[in-house]
Amino acid sequence: MVKKRGIKKQTENKAVPDLLVVICGPTATGKTDLSIGVAKELQGEIISCDSMQVYKYMDIGTAKPDMIQQKAVPHHLIDVVTPDTHFNVSKFQDLAKAAISDIDSRGRIPILVGGTGLYIRAVVDGFLFPWESRSKEVRESLEKEAAEKGSCTLYAELKDVDPKAARKIHPNDARRIIRALEVFITTGHPISELWRRDQKDKGTPFDRLIMIGLARERSVLYDRINRRASKMVELGLVEETKRLLDQGYDKTLTSGQALGYKEIVPYLKGRYSLEEAVGLIKRDTRRYAKRQLTWFRADPRIQWVDMGIFGFQEEAARCVLSLIKGKMAVMQEN
Repeated sequence: MVKKRGIKKQTENKAVPDLLVVICGPTATGKTDLSIGVAKELQGEIISCDSMQVYKYMDIGTAKPDMIQQKAVPHHLIDVVTPDTHFNVSKFQDLAKAAISDIDSRGRIPILVGGTGLYIRAVVDGFLFPWESRSKEVRESLEKEAAEKGSCTLYAELKDVDPKAARKIHPNDARRIIRALEVFITTGHPISELWRRDQKDKGTPFDRLIMIGLARERSVLYDRINRRASKMVELGLVEETKRLLDQGYDKTLTSGQALGYKEIVPYLKGRYSLEEAVGLIKRDTRRYAKRQLTWFRADPRIQWVDMGIFGFQEEAARCVLSLIKGKMAVMQEN
């Protein structure tokens, strides 16, 4: 039965990447410029960890690095899919892992940069996604076999592919046996591994991990957010949003995720003034930054850098670079 369904036992993964650097923090803290300076000195490449920068044509509203910045240092996971493409954290995790492996194979340092906390955690902790492991066809096939041959037949399969799960599931518990096999068949991972990750195991798939968080005093951060929102309008956010609507991306822009665009759309449809729209962008972005900070503050692995103590961006970059190199030296000694 095991061979018939194509179930394969787990094999050891190849060597994991040696080092991953993460530069994170709330929006408008200065991650983009700083990370470029750091990447140049480290001979690194940047992997954008932003849930909106993956979309093509959405440039101004997502504060993407411009072409000059992208040419200064190689960037990955920007302009990956069109705005109407379904994209989620699981897909990002797969693409980020591939990018990290590619960068590492060329002897360069992967630097994960962004403010989407869930995406960062997915890469750093390598957790699995239960919702990605559901298959109606596989489940119905297993249910049919259980009805015809009894749960003990399926239980024997489970013992073969996931003995840890089998020890925790009763041989007559058909529902849980079916679920465990469904996970293994659809993902290639045993459900016992998924259980372990769900227990918030903080192990990392990387040999060495350095996480730096950028922070600013709240009033300063909010002022930067407000000024950036106004600047986006000056740069053409309204026109960019109109082009996206003309291309048929209305549903994507108003889904509640596309911060900046979802406030401009009602303005373009005459529901309120541009001044009101910009005010909403500022308010919603401030709220988003607060949620980001709450998320990142909960991770004790992040070393925080107060950007407000530096007079120039270059000084902040040198400080972060010094922290990273110091941590790398300590890791090398150990």
